[in-house]
Amino acid sequence: MEVLTVIAISAAASVAVTLVVVLGIQRIRRDAAGRSAEKIRSDAEREAEHLLRDARVSAKGETIKMREECEAELKERRREQSNVEKRLAQREELLDRRADSMDAKLKSIEKQEAEIAQMRERVANREQELNKSISRQIDELERISGYSREEAREVLLEKLKNEVRNESGLVVRNVLEEAKERSEKEARRILTYAMQRYASDCTYERTTATIPLPSDEMKGRIIGREGRNIRAIESATGVSILIDDTPEAVVISCFDPVRKEVARKLMEKLIGDGRIHPTRVEDLAKKIAKEQEEELFQVGEAAVLETGIPGVSPQIMKMLGRLKYRYSFSQNVLQHSLETAYFMGIIAAELGLDEKKAKRIGLFHDLGKAIDHEVEGPHAQIGADVLRKYNEAKDVVHAVAAHHGEIEPESLYDILINICDTLSASRPGARSETTELYLKRLEQLENIAHDFPGVESCFALQAGREVRVVVVPEKVSEGEAQMLAKEICERIEKEMTYPGQIKVTIIRETRSVEYAK
Repeated sequence: MEVLTVIAISAAASVAVTLVVVLGIQRIRRDAAGRSAEKIRSDAEREAEHLLRDARVSAKGETIKMREECEAELKERRREQSNVEKRLAQREELLDRRADSMDAKLKSIEKQEAEIAQMRERVANREQELNKSISRQIDELERISGYSREEAREVLLEKLKNEVRNESGLVVRNVLEEAKERSEKEARRILTYAMQRYASDCTYERTTATIPLPSDEMKGRIIGREGRNIRAIESATGVSILIDDTPEAVVISCFDPVRKEVARKLMEKLIGDGRIHPTRVEDLAKKIAKEQEEELFQVGEAAVLETGIPGVSPQIMKMLGRLKYRYSFSQNVLQHSLETAYFMGIIAAELGLDEKKAKRIGLFHDLGKAIDHEVEGPHAQIGADVLRKYNEAKDVVHAVAAHHGEIEPESLYDILINICDTLSASRPGARSETTELYLKRLEQLENIAHDFPGVESCFALQAGREVRVVVVPEKVSEGEAQMLAKEICERIEKEMTYPGQIKVTIIRETRSVEYAK
């Protein structure tokens, strides 16, 4: 029991000691915290005083700066206001001066109006006096002449009419004689000038085309088994194929120049390819016909661009292209139309007419020849109907219809197209046939030979049946001379159409001869 009591007393004493220790520690901590807080507070107060002092200094500086800026702006505004007041004063002074000037001008105008009114009054009085004087003089003249005013006027008019009639008759006769003489001289000058300004080449007219063959064996292939190939060609192109005893050649005959050209190209392709049968003939004919249509349009378009005519229908361009394969006597119709257009433009410019309209009439005047083998009637009327269909101007249509005198001319263009058409057809060299062909064949032969390297000169002889080519010995050897002759022959066979054969002679130190058959 005592032990328990001792233990309890010991535990209580331990608890009491612990409490005392804890309370002591807490008091010590509170004292330390109080001293720390006091120090923090004093530091914060000192920092706040420093910040407040700095803020006051900064605010005072900003205030001074703002005050200075406000004073400067106020001075600037006062200066601007002063300038505005000065300008207003100057403007007011200027307006005052203008008002004084306007008042002076108004007084001057009023003075002038008063003077004009006085002058009008004096003029009216003077006019009355003149009318009275004229009336007195007329009365005196009537008394002296014994005629009234109306009678005297009729007598004078009659006398003047007779005098004017006689004088005008003499003047008109002299003017007509002089005009006739001048017009003849001017017409000769204009026509001569137009002919000197233009010259062109013409080609011989043909309704057949001769196609050279590599050998007579090709004739049988063209005819085909039981004639099916030749019938397919004629059916696809609308031409006649003539195969006779002429060696290594067939003839195409057709009055439609475009069909003849299509057939010629078709035959050349078939012969060059070597594959000839009806199916291929039909396919190739369609392809060539389509290409031919495109070529016709391009040719017509080139003619229109060359003459500078605006607003031409594409259908008319295509018909112009057909004229490339149409000939009148020895003259190509498209070339003839271009010549006529140029003549029309030159003469129209000399006469002061519309040059573009004149060229349009000249280019279209033979348009009917493109389809005259399909449509009945004179080509002038056919061409006029075509132009009317595509909404050409009435005076252009009438000039085309009248260019051969089949209808009466109505304008100067109608007469002018007749003159220019004749001028193009009858000018020297326009329709020379054999001479033209001869010269062209010789020129073409010489040009072919000149195209080869090493050729020094060449001469076409015997109406184009022989070509003699002189070569440079240093550039062409003996072996090359023979090859050169062969190559020239191949070019001639490929590019030219000619009867018989052409002999090609290469002249060097030795001569090598080859024949183009």
